[in-house]
Amino acid sequence: MNSSENAGTNTGCPVAHESMALKDMSLADPMIQAHPKHFYTKLRNESPVHYDEKLGMWLVSRYEDIVTLLRDPKTYSDKHGYEAQYASGFFAEFKQILEEQGGGFFADAIKSDPPEHTRIRTLLNGAFTAHRVKMLEPVITRIIADLADQLAEKAANGQVVDGVKDFAIPLTIAVICEQLGMSQYDGDKISEWSAAITAQIGRMQNREQMVENAMKVCELQNYIISQMKDRENEPKEDMISDLVHATLDDGGKLEFGEAVSLIRALIIAGNDTTATAIGNLMFILATQPDLAQQLFDNVEDERYLNRFVEELLRFAPPVRGLAKMTTCETELGGVKLPKDAHMLVLYGSGNDDESRFECPRTFDVSRGNTGTHVAFGVGIHRCIGASLARMEIKVAAKELIKRVSDIKLAIAPEDITYQQSVAVHAISSLPITLNRR
Repeated sequence: MNSSENAGTNTGCPVAHESMALKDMSLADPMIQAHPKHFYTKLRNESPVHYDEKLGMWLVSRYEDIVTLLRDPKTYSDKHGYEAQYASGFFAEFKQILEEQGGGFFADAIKSDPPEHTRIRTLLNGAFTAHRVKMLEPVITRIIADLADQLAEKAANGQVVDGVKDFAIPLTIAVICEQLGMSQYDGDKISEWSAAITAQIGRMQNREQMVENAMKVCELQNYIISQMKDRENEPKEDMISDLVHATLDDGGKLEFGEAVSLIRALIIAGNDTTATAIGNLMFILATQPDLAQQLFDNVEDERYLNRFVEELLRFAPPVRGLAKMTTCETELGGVKLPKDAHMLVLYGSGNDDESRFECPRTFDVSRGNTGTHVAFGVGIHRCIGASLARMEIKVAAKELIKRVSDIKLAIAPEDITYQQSVAVHAISSLPITLNRR
């Protein structure tokens, strides 16, 4: 693979091709996970709905097919695809551990299919209205500005800082804990819990890792349950209280397990994928200095900032792909699929599709159709927290670039490590240097 892809700055057009034969490639390969774009190209050109034997999943890579699938939740089940992905190969043991030590095994309510999903989604929509997100912006700006100042102070003393561990992760953890009302929290512990949950859909853990991660999920659930009990007795102005005391459209309440699963999802999704996006932001600013200067020159231009965020999400989507499962025999992209075909919808490839986005590996803020990216999904399962994530990324970009300059990698691009996962494309650590403005 060429160095431009390793650096994430492949601006060549048309998209380059990998010399390796597709039959010899798999998304299970950690090297392909880390640097997947040549693989995506081969999939789209040679086998856009492709059975990956090592994964045991059908990979959907073309933008058009991805949108078609996501808009048909009846044929392509979110619930069954997700459940087949969860703790793959070790699910029974994983479930037993949670039942014995984690207060129970609670299926993810937000990953259900209609009509259950409609009931849950309606409840959560109220938590992420444009008005409510706007109301959160001053608090989030304060959190991010403080972290950016700390980062700049460390760098001013000549320290190498970590764009992921020192900025992206603590930022998003602080924001979601503020929203949930978790004033006393251990950021390192929440980061561990997030990684443990993400590993369950990443398909890369062995049994020993599964057991270790299951114990961390137990810790997370026991913590959530204790927080819920506190809110049952003394409600507060926070999202945990909202969920514990929520009244549904039918006049009923959330079941206990549903509430646990939703709070768990908010803790994890609220920090893990947004942290990945902000880590990608740091990487791009460190490897494309002209773009960093352009961002600084337009830092007070709201329209530019919004377009910058959308292009960042298209160019480097934090979620690589999520699972679905066919509920009947069907055809997609000219390929006949059996009932119960386990599928991985590659959002990362859809956003890289040259038939949809001209020169997709060029970061172009002026791109006319950037807003059609699929980083947040499409249809009824589109990311519920998309508006909050957008705002966090925008404020992070703005407050950071106002305070620092000359952001550079402190290691070679090829030495950057990524989480091993088919679900996310996340930088594990990003050593950088920078100067205070």
